[in-house]
Formats: sequence, structure tokens, C-alpha cells
Amino acid sequence: MNKNQTFIFVTFATIYSASTLFGTYPFNWLLKLIPIAILIVVTFKQLETRADKIFLVGLLCSAAGDFFLTYEPSDWFIYGLGSFLVAHLFYIISLLPLELKKLPFAVAYIAFGIITFSIIAPGLGSLFAPVFAYMTVLLLMAIFTLFSRKSNKWLITGGICFAISDSLLGINKFSTSVPLASLLIMASYYLAQFSLVKGIVNQRSGQ
Repeated sequence: MNKNQTFIFVTFATIYSASTLFGTYPFNWLLKLIPIAILIVVTFKQLETRADKIFLVGLLCSAAGDFFLTYEPSDWFIYGLGSFLVAHLFYIISLLPLELKKLPFAVAYIAFGIITFSIIAPGLGSLFAPVFAYMTVLLLMAIFTLFSRKSNKWLITGGICFAISDSLLGINKFSTSVPLASLLIMASYYLAQFSLVKGIVNQRSGQ
């Protein structure tokens, strides 16, 4: 991403993240989608490999998840969850092939996942199984950013930020109210997606 694209992305991501502090408003889902749409366009313009195309599908699924979670956050939560689960599966495939490295960090992810799920599990009810499946796939994606032969600082940052964002969302929704939750969730989410895109593009030049 060049400086102009980055500036536009950061501007819209900041505007939407800050706007969540004021609750819902008409067409908030559209404003939420603009930063991801920018990343989709950037990725589309730089398609070079089959893995790039697979990653792009993941971004499109993320956009669908954003729509579901914002347009009807209660009634369509399961559709949003499913969309992001599929998105992470495409991200995982795009990160292949793998090589085992950074194993202690992978263990840390697993421990983080166990702790987070133990916190939210009592409040999940009928969503226990789908949320467990989603968290498993999410953590697998984050671990793959470590194990991938394409691994770089941006991909790793993306995995970390996604884990943080979704953990905050889960704790705030199913367990305990988190101060400034919406702002923190969206800021870390946008940073996650931005970092993954940067990581996918930069790995070609070894950055």
C-alpha cells in the first residue's frame, strides 16, 4: 500500500472506530465497510498468485461478516460469525506452505485461547459450539502467521491484533463489559486486516 492509500484507510478506520462511541446510527454498516473495501481494492490491484486470490476471497468474506454484525448485530450474529470463520479458513490456505518455527509463541496463543474461552463460555448458551469452532479457526490462523514460510512482522501483527479484537468482542458480549470496548475492538480489527494485507504484499519482497 502506498502512502495515499494508507492515509485514506487510516482516516476512514479512525472515523468509524471513533463513531462507535456514540452508538448506532443510520448506515453505520456502510461506513464500517469503507476501510475494508479499500483493502479489497488494494489487494485486487496487486493479485499475482493463486494465494493472493484466496486471500482476497477471505477479505470479501470479512466484508460480509462486517455487514451482518453491524446491520443486524443480534439477529444476524451467527451469520457474521460464520462469515469470519470462512474468512479465516481462506486466510489459512493463503498462508501455506508452513514450516515449524516459533513454537513457544504458538503455545502462548493456545494458552490465550483457553483462558479467553473459559471466561466467555458460561455466557454462550446455544452459541457454545459455533463460538468454540470460530475461536479454534481464529487461533489456527494466528498460529499460521508464525509458521508460514511467508511469515513476516506484518502477518504476525495481523494475527495478534485479530486475536485481541475478537477476544475483546467475546468478553464484552458474553461476559463482562469492557471500557471503550467498541473503540478498542474496531481499532484492533482494522489494524489486523491492514497488517495482513501489508504482510501478504510485502512477503514477495522479503520485507
